[in-house]
Amino acid sequence: MTPTRRANLRRLLAPRHIVFAGGDSAVFAAGQCAAGHFKGEIWGLNPQPDRFGAIPSYTSVAELPEAPDAVFLAVPRQGVPAVIKELREKGAGGIVCYSAGFGELGDDGAHLEQELIDACGDMALAGPNVFGLLNYITGAHLWPFSHGGTPVEQGPALISQSGMLSGYLLTNRRSVRFSYVIGAGNQSVLGVEDYLDYLADDPGVTGFGLYIETLRDIPQFAAAVGRALDRGVPVVALKAGQSDLAAQTALTHTGSLAGQDTFYQALFDRIGVARVSTPSLMLETLQLLTTAGPPKGRRLAAFTCSGGDVAMLADCADCADKEGLIFDPPDEATQRTLRQWLPEIATVGNPLDYTTPLWGHEKTLEKVFAAALAPGYDAALLVQDYPPPELGEDRPYYQADARAFMRAAARASIPAAICSGLPENLDPETQQTLISQGVAPLQGIGEATAAIRAAAVFGEAQHKRKQGGDHFIPSCHPVEGKPQLLDEWQGKQLLLAHEIAVPLGRLCTSHDAAEAARQIGFPVALKLVNPELPHKSDHGIVRLGLCDADDVGRIAQEVVSLGSQALGHPADDRILIEQMADGLIAELLVGIQNDPHFGLVMTIAGGGTLVELMADSATVLLPAQPQDLANALSRLKVMKLLSGYRGCAHADLDDLVQTLMKISAMALALAETLIDMDINPLWVTEHGSIAVDALIRLGDIDALPAHLG
Repeated sequence: MTPTRRANLRRLLAPRHIVFAGGDSAVFAAGQCAAGHFKGEIWGLNPQPDRFGAIPSYTSVAELPEAPDAVFLAVPRQGVPAVIKELREKGAGGIVCYSAGFGELGDDGAHLEQELIDACGDMALAGPNVFGLLNYITGAHLWPFSHGGTPVEQGPALISQSGMLSGYLLTNRRSVRFSYVIGAGNQSVLGVEDYLDYLADDPGVTGFGLYIETLRDIPQFAAAVGRALDRGVPVVALKAGQSDLAAQTALTHTGSLAGQDTFYQALFDRIGVARVSTPSLMLETLQLLTTAGPPKGRRLAAFTCSGGDVAMLADCADCADKEGLIFDPPDEATQRTLRQWLPEIATVGNPLDYTTPLWGHEKTLEKVFAAALAPGYDAALLVQDYPPPELGEDRPYYQADARAFMRAAARASIPAAICSGLPENLDPETQQTLISQGVAPLQGIGEATAAIRAAAVFGEAQHKRKQGGDHFIPSCHPVEGKPQLLDEWQGKQLLLAHEIAVPLGRLCTSHDAAEAARQIGFPVALKLVNPELPHKSDHGIVRLGLCDADDVGRIAQEVVSLGSQALGHPADDRILIEQMADGLIAELLVGIQNDPHFGLVMTIAGGGTLVELMADSATVLLPAQPQDLANALSRLKVMKLLSGYRGCAHADLDDLVQTLMKISAMALALAETLIDMDINPLWVTEHGSIAVDALIRLGDIDALPAHLG
């Protein structure tokens, strides 16, 4: 974003004057803006001078009293570029282009959208094909429909590529009140990351809720999230669309495991974006983070006065534990303390059912809650389903329990939430009371635990950042040149040059294969080396465990013949003889993709022939630290084998992490030319890791040192 466009975006988001250009939609939007207590100038623009009623109206851009800061544009699509050009020449700041019928139509509208972009110059333009913009701090509303927001001094900002979703979220009954609502639409000029980048430093913004279909500039997005993180402003994202990049990377197994959505998830986890799966979870997570604050970790203490709620929480705990939320039970000392106050019918645990005999006993419950939280948790949750206000006899009991819980959580200095089992059983009065005390009102047990789990991603990233940790921004390296696949010998020589272990081997002809095998020592592996046949087992040109020199010579000639059949022309007589690796504990796949938007991405997976069937993988954006790679390994099912399953030998995990770091360093060193790489399998043994096979594709093979050719 140029400095001029950034200045124009400031004018669009906080305008002194707004023009509404068009027919019915523009007239309605102008009326809403006037009713929203906007203190600036409002002008209409339409060939009919009285089209906007009492609002001052003009029939042409040239007639406008001065260059408007903001414009709501709702004219027929064919006329949009011409009007935008006039507005640019007038000196307008920014435009919300409600008009549709551009790139979203495909080829039919792409040319017109390019005309729009060309006409825009350095103006800030939201859209086209966008609902609009709402500023609940100043009342500057450029929105053609009714909306349910209310004026605020500060609050979370909503940035969405879906206008209709924005409308739904505006009318939420979960007590989330937005400061800004911004539609991104087709993102022809400004994208989600531009609005995030601009508002990351705005004191009126306490958090961000994003609905994303695609981001145009991943590094800019990561940098903006980092600045928000430094301010303690959370970013919660609902990312839709799980397109697959496998078609672009069909040569390698990595492509079938790591698609675009996987890359987004790895990015969000790395930079601290709390990802959610539904609009309601976006609201719940924003509520938690902006009201109670972020949990620094994933250890949750939960309380209820109902055995049924405990069972549902336990189910959530089982599900949450698989995804990283931890319900640690109280230690023995805490259990002894709790039994002083709990009735005999209570079972001490986490979640804790303090049972109905204590219902409403505020002083005793405060002791219970305080004792349960004393060992140290990252967040606290109380389940309460409030009766409606007209059934108020029991409300004092609920309120007493809530006060006890809030004081105990405050003493423990951890974020606290009160949630209802049924979403509707938390009335607005109770919501506002909790918010005023810094406690998040959440609606639904499953949604509450999911929100806490998502919020912990932000909390952990913020804590790491404060400790001087990761400030990750992807570095992208577009690779030029025709893609060329290294043969296995070249690939392994490249690995050796970067200190990555490969089996002892010799490159020879079929006539020299037997002698090469004798020199290496039996048993050996024999492979035909040819970059046109990367998947050797499909063509029978790899043989393992050969123990006889005569067999080696015969088989060498056989695989050359089979290679020729597969190619349809004579294959070069190039044979690789290798020492058979032993001491296998587990096979891994380690893949690298050089993505034009995310940079270098490493995929680690259970390897070998079952890699795609198992689909056991973790994704890490590079560069990475050893702990990042160790954490990725810990998420794999194959980690059970690596750790010594059922008394078997365990892998040298420190050496494995160092091997992954060397592979990362190699990828970074080759970033200007590396397209992708598969090491499959990487044999992991008690004493080290060995790259048994490798596929490496470069954009410029001539850039390799001569001795690797």
